[in-house]
Amino acid sequence: MRIGLPRALLYYKYYVFVQTFFEALGAQVVVSPRTNKQIHAAGLKTCVDEACLPIKVFHGHAQWLARRCDFILIPRILGKKNARLACPMICGLKEMAVNSVHGLPPVIEEPVLCFDERTLYKWARNAGRFAGANRIDSAFYAAVQKQKAYNPAINQRGCPYTIALIGHMYNIEDSFVNHNLIKKLNALGMGIITAECVSAEHIEAEAARLFKRPFWYFARQYYGSAAHIARNKLADGIIYVSAFCCGVDSVVVEMIKSALEGFPFMVLKIDEHTGEAGFDTRIEAFADMIKRRAAFGNNISAYG
Repeated sequence: MRIGLPRALLYYKYYVFVQTFFEALGAQVVVSPRTNKQIHAAGLKTCVDEACLPIKVFHGHAQWLARRCDFILIPRILGKKNARLACPMICGLKEMAVNSVHGLPPVIEEPVLCFDERTLYKWARNAGRFAGANRIDSAFYAAVQKQKAYNPAINQRGCPYTIALIGHMYNIEDSFVNHNLIKKLNALGMGIITAECVSAEHIEAEAARLFKRPFWYFARQYYGSAAHIARNKLADGIIYVSAFCCGVDSVVVEMIKSALEGFPFMVLKIDEHTGEAGFDTRIEAFADMIKRRAAFGNNISAYG
């Protein structure tokens, strides 16, 4: 039994759980390769124009897997704890893929309502039938333990300067769509930390300062982590990596801007038309500003 796992969207956060679970049931997990020109082009051709780039890239990965597996996993992730919801496109991802990707095998589409163990166990009982119902309990608990031990954070604090990259993990981890952002920042002497370096307690404490609780789970997470990093000066600057036309990002970016109070902050927008030359120019200018700020403080004359 071959189960396809697209290397896109929330794969970067939860692949350890999914892969461990299905392999423990005796299935072969087929993971699509890292995003490349062919997968990128297939996604643009297959997906609707109105979707953001990460959704289009997911369609490209699904197309690559279409004839290479017996089933494909497209979980319907509806939300996180405390009823905070996920992006509507992620909620409806299965319908989008089924209607757009040619030759798609049967889809494992069990909804994920919440990421607590009790709710996830219900998902495992239903999803596990595609790979055989035996050993579901042991496979599930092995997967939970592996996921708990897995830390997806990027934590490079040994460089002369530190940049916090905030945003969806799939925008930060996919080096094709972000033009090798991490590698380029490292070459400029910038170490990287991500939102996953901030504890849930600190995120909740920052979010509690808001007048109203954010509707989306990811908005709360990214606002809380950025505000905590800036307030405690855990980085020299923050770069928010955002996909063009992302509704969640359009809200959370403005929330972060209002909370930083002069802390170095830049938004990098990515889509299928993003030119690498302009991307590099903005990264280099931001890194130069960070270095000048470290050398001269807030003395405006130091910036020429």
